[in-house]
Formats: sequence, C-alpha cells, structure tokens
Amino acid sequence: MTSPEAEGPKLSPTYPQKKPVEPTRRPPATESRTRLPGLFRPRMQIRNRQTAALTFRADEWAPAKAAVQALAVVRGWCCPGLDERDMEAAVKLLVAAAVQDGGRRVSVHLADQAEKILVVALSHQPGAAPEGEVFAALQALATVDSCGDDLADDGRRLWALLDATPRPRRTPRAA
Repeated sequence: MTSPEAEGPKLSPTYPQKKPVEPTRRPPATESRTRLPGLFRPRMQIRNRQTAALTFRADEWAPAKAAVQALAVVRGWCCPGLDERDMEAAVKLLVAAAVQDGGRRVSVHLADQAEKILVVALSHQPGAAPEGEVFAALQALATVDSCGDDLADDGRRLWALLDATPRPRRTPRAA
C-alpha cells in the first residue's frame, strides 16, 4: 500500500492548457460608419501609375529638400520633356505654402499619367485657410496646366499638374 504523501506533490502539467473560446468581438464603430451616407468624404486615391510619397518636417528648409528629392524621383520615371526648373519651383511653392499652415510635417505626393506629373503637398494641419498668392505664382510657370487646393480633415492639399511632354527646340534665328 502506498500513502498519498509518497506520490509527491501534484504539479500542473507542463504542456499548454487550452484556453476557453471567446466569442468574436465586433470592432467599435468608426466615425466614417456613423456619418450619413451623403456626407462621407473619401480620401484621395491614386492608382495604376507611378507614385511616390515624401515626408518632411515642416521647417524653413522643407521646400528646398522637397524640391531636390521630388526631382530625383521624377528623373527616375523617364520624363524627358519635363522642365526641371518649373518642377523645382512648383514643389518649392507648394511646400512653402503647406509649411505656412503651421503643421509639424509636410508630405509631398507625386504621380505620373499620360506625360503629366501631379505634385500634391499636404500640410497635415486641419482648418488652414487657402491663399491666392501661391496659385498666381504657380500659374505663371510655363508647364503648369492647372493647380488648386482642397481642405480636408487631414489638412490642406495643395496641388499642381505639370505638363511633361517634350517641347520643340527653338533654333536661334540667323541675323
């Protein structure tokens, strides 16, 4: 006969125990689901083309940094007709206006389609007021087809569409 003390203390098994199955939980309703269907504002989406997104701290050096990096990206897309000076000036104008909105960061989004380059600067500062000076300066650039801005919950989007078609070369007239 053996006594219960002779078997030793009872220890829990070393293999993992099965947890009881929890009922599936529904995710909490987000703000977009609680809005009325006619008031929902979709986010900007760019599909089926080359795109790039660059982010910068919103400081006085952001426009120059953004212009250099945006040009490097677009050069890789093989747009031989793009006027790089116009592209650089457009990026600087858009980013400078986004920095003035007062956010902590600025993002630049680039896309191409049918020999056009879209440049979008997002200020990440909601409630910023548009200003007309930047648009007059953008429209003065030779290759800017159109420009504008859009106010959204995530900040102001400033954009410009640049024409990247090759321009005929001008030959100097003989005197």
